Amino acid sequence: MKNITIAIDGFSSTGKSTLAKQLAKELAYVYVDTGAMYRAVAFYAMKNSFIKADFFDKKALIDSLPKIQLEFKFNSDLGFAEMYLNGENVEKQIRTIEVSSFVSKVAEVSEVRSKLVEQQQEMGTNKAIVMDGRDIGTVVFPMAELKIFMTASAETRAQRRFDELQQKGDNVSYDEVLKNVIERDHIDTHREDSPLVIAEDAIEIDNSYLNKEEQFAAVLELVNEVVKTV
Repeated sequence: MKNITIAIDGFSSTGKSTLAKQLAKELAYVYVDTGAMYRAVAFYAMKNSFIKADFFDKKALIDSLPKIQLEFKFNSDLGFAEMYLNGENVEKQIRTIEVSSFVSKVAEVSEVRSKLVEQQQEMGTNKAIVMDGRDIGTVVFPMAELKIFMTASAETRAQRRFDELQQKGDNVSYDEVLKNVIERDHIDTHREDSPLVIAEDAIEIDNSYLNKEEQFAAVLELVNEVVKTV
């Protein structure tokens, strides 16, 4: 079976990472969560007081980019790779609502995007990769053989994210999560550098009323169809 590149883009909390992990496991492909990379940079900015609710020192972050080393390390117990920032496992820290509130602002910075896109393209040199994010099919891998664009209503996505945070023990309200989802949508779709848009040749999937198994089955069928044609 010929290896291909699978690009999964879409709005926040549409289950991109869940689908990407399922596909990577089924196909024995490499999985790369680009959102974790941007979250790690946002977490670094927070730790160094470069960004706060009403303040963002973009220059300080840009100047510090050479000091930021990102790496995925596979955790055999969990079955997926975790994000390491400068040698420290930050997988749990980068998934908080606080990081979520800053990540889209950090991802707007062109210098940040340039650094991470270059790393992402290097990861996909040999194909056999599933990568999810906001600009994978439009910027990182415009020649990907299969491009998926995932969407769902803001309310549905907020409920999913709220349930996930509740299970982790985070003390947040549904309204707070919904507000964050709507704000991220606006920033992601209106930024000057690589805004979130659907690629012309992407297949759009609205999973508002699909469960994980139904979604996976539908996309796996698409993968098998594409592989036959390449």
